[in-house]
Amino acid sequence: MVPTGRPTLAVVGATGAVGTVMLRILSQRADVWGEIRLIASPRSAGRKLAVRGEEVEVVALAEDAFAGVDIALFAVPDEVAARWAPVAAARGAVAVDASGAFRMDPDVPLVVPEVNAHAVRSRPRGIVAGPGGTTLTMIVALAALHAEFGLRELVVSSYQAVSGAGRAGVEALRAQLSLVAGTELGTGPGDLRRAVGDGTGPFPDPVALNVVPWAGALGEEGWSSEEAGVRDESRKVLGLPTLPVAVTCVRVPVVTAHSVTVHARFQREVGVDGAREILATAPGVVLCDDPAAGEFPTPADVVGTDPAWVGRLRRALDDPAALEMFVCGDNLRKGAALNCAQIAELIAAETADVTTRA
Repeated sequence: MVPTGRPTLAVVGATGAVGTVMLRILSQRADVWGEIRLIASPRSAGRKLAVRGEEVEVVALAEDAFAGVDIALFAVPDEVAARWAPVAAARGAVAVDASGAFRMDPDVPLVVPEVNAHAVRSRPRGIVAGPGGTTLTMIVALAALHAEFGLRELVVSSYQAVSGAGRAGVEALRAQLSLVAGTELGTGPGDLRRAVGDGTGPFPDPVALNVVPWAGALGEEGWSSEEAGVRDESRKVLGLPTLPVAVTCVRVPVVTAHSVTVHARFQREVGVDGAREILATAPGVVLCDDPAAGEFPTPADVVGTDPAWVGRLRRALDDPAALEMFVCGDNLRKGAALNCAQIAELIAAETADVTTRA
């Protein structure tokens, strides 16, 4: 059967933090879609949300909601995606999932369009996954350097915004900031913890006036699931299954935009000038690096933008084959919603190819 018309897109989790950004992105990018169907939990059914300048009513998440859908974007927690993405696929849609439910499934491609767009065409389960926000913050810049120099080792520390934990994370930070504003809290041991009490939200400790060296769930040998995810996702996207990767994830009092410090060791000596040329022309990357003028990326500057912003680029003092850099990116845009929208556009282009050939 030759497809006619433009594909129908569903956004599952349309009322959530990532879903809200997804609707904004769909309204900003080239419109390749026919119907855009908004799906959320039953308690959100009946709400109307704006997309492409029109008000669209939200429908409840159910099997029938996927009838006639060609591509379904999932911006939902892992457990919801794990249950419903296969349902969407069984109904004939390609499920594009922003959660961690399928990232390491060998039958599910893990795709960053600037890096491995070709992988999207092989999807035996009818599901395509995107990496987590921390990986997406740095992976496009790293892939560009890897193509030239050959990546051998990676050491990463993340400084993750609270929106990575969803609306609950943002609400917790804002409540804590209101509590500590105008006080002397943070000047004595334990005073902040006592003042915040049970108001830590999804975090194990207060995040206002603090940093928390933890993100995710407890894994093996003291590693968190976020740290293991960055390691595994980087290996899979780059096609380097044995790449040595060391990661420490830290939560910081920033609403949106993750930051990452990167120590990347390559197969041969690297020059900063050559690395600058590569990064300055890499798709999805902006080089912002003039420390003498106070120019380097910060979350306050990159929030609401699409690229990975790279600064503080320098060669390691003790290793001529290693580079140090600082990378920032909006974890709700490229770190989740935008990457899924780009994947969906690749899949939509397949339909256009079929129509053209027919």
